[in-house]
Amino acid sequence: MRKFVIMGVQGSGKGTQARRLAADHELEHIEVGDIFRWNVQHHTKLGAQVRREIDAGHLVGDDVVEQVVRERLEIHDWNYGFIVDGFPRTVGQARFFLERYDIDAVVHLVMPDSKVEERVMARRVCAECGLDYNLMSHRPDEEGRCDVCGGELVARDDDTPEALAQRLRDYHDRTEPAIALFGDKERLVEVDATQPKDAVYDEIRRRLHLDQT
Repeated sequence: MRKFVIMGVQGSGKGTQARRLAADHELEHIEVGDIFRWNVQHHTKLGAQVRREIDAGHLVGDDVVEQVVRERLEIHDWNYGFIVDGFPRTVGQARFFLERYDIDAVVHLVMPDSKVEERVMARRVCAECGLDYNLMSHRPDEEGRCDVCGGELVARDDDTPEALAQRLRDYHDRTEPAIALFGDKERLVEVDATQPKDAVYDEIRRRLHLDQT
């Protein structure tokens, strides 16, 4: 059983790489942001709390995130292992994870702020089916319309320069110390995320010794 975490600043490609690893190696992809978005879209109590934090450009509190992750992992639908995406984001969350799960490795996708800003400001999502686009690397056939369902492509509510600047501050102040903690425990694998997607994926597999399976 393989248990991985993938970390990196927003726009570094965590979701793309995690989904590909999950599909190729029978891992359960646990995307914390998707859980939060579902709750926001369905107007749950958790969703209202998350929406307030996200709209302000802040990270969701440790207690809320830990509860969501714990409940998700307790479903135990990860027979061959999992890859967690979007958690942990603070030292407290990292300690919570280390104390409860025997993690094989933490993949850190490294990307400078300038590149993050380029990628995030180019992101779009289909308002109908939720498919992600990036106008730098994945442009739709018809401008402003989803290739799959024809829905309108819109920017995410939290993809504003102000919210991004706050997220970058939070990442440097709160998430980078969590990454350093995994490094101290010799669980960290760092990969240059500015490479082409296939090159990033190949390096991740090589560093995790998944290219031998």
